[in-house]
Amino acid sequence: MVLGGALSVQFGSAVAALLFPRSGVAGAVTLRLTVGAVLLLAVCRPRLRGHGRGDWAAAAAFGVALAGMNSLFYQAIERIPLGPAVTLEVLGPLALSVFTARRAASWACALLALAGVALLGQGGFDRLDPVGAALALGAGAMWAAYIVLSARVGRRFPGADGLALALTVAALLTLPIGVADAGAALLDPVVLALGGTVALLSSVVPYTMELFALRRLPTATFAVLMSLGPAIAALAGWLVLRQALTVAEVLAIGLVIAASVGAVRVSAAAAPHPAPR
Repeated sequence: MVLGGALSVQFGSAVAALLFPRSGVAGAVTLRLTVGAVLLLAVCRPRLRGHGRGDWAAAAAFGVALAGMNSLFYQAIERIPLGPAVTLEVLGPLALSVFTARRAASWACALLALAGVALLGQGGFDRLDPVGAALALGAGAMWAAYIVLSARVGRRFPGADGLALALTVAALLTLPIGVADAGAALLDPVVLALGGTVALLSSVVPYTMELFALRRLPTATFAVLMSLGPAIAALAGWLVLRQALTVAEVLAIGLVIAASVGAVRVSAAAAPHPAPR
């Protein structure tokens, strides 16, 4: 599920690049979240009654994290290249993994992934726009919050109901800014079609997969797996765009994959086993 979600996000990012010139950054964020919310509400039809105050607070906080993560990241990649932006953003989940891991092996996996991500993003950081770098780091902090809140909401709501409600909150938060920035361009059929594709690939599919994955994985393990994002992006550039990989990048991808495999194995070893009958 995590791998499928990461692959979906990378294709969604490619489509989003086509959307930016037509709708602006804020407009693209609004379309992604609003169309995603409408799609999930139509599919899930979440039940509104029977939830406590804590349930609604968790869903609202999850929506704030979604709005912040998407808005900050899209603003960041308007100012700095995608590769360094993803590298800086993924530091949030990796930091979460280090802080929440309870075993030495989990810490080792997180540090191994951090080394791989650092290798992937090496070079060019001294030339980055400071505002763009700060926005990417802010997006990483919101990403860490997203992981924690997604797990919490997944436990409180059945299916993807909590995600549908959280996306609705995120859409309502970003809608005024998107309308003010893009205006009538949001109603253009081409823009709506691109926005729907981005919403499906970058929000609906990955967020749903990640929600279900977090019901099966500890947050520390899941956070390490998020480091697959930059590695998948680099591999996609090599396979699809014929972008050559350096020896350091190949080594970095190997470190990230090894860290992810190790994190899953550590998690499986730590899971309680059923008693023999």
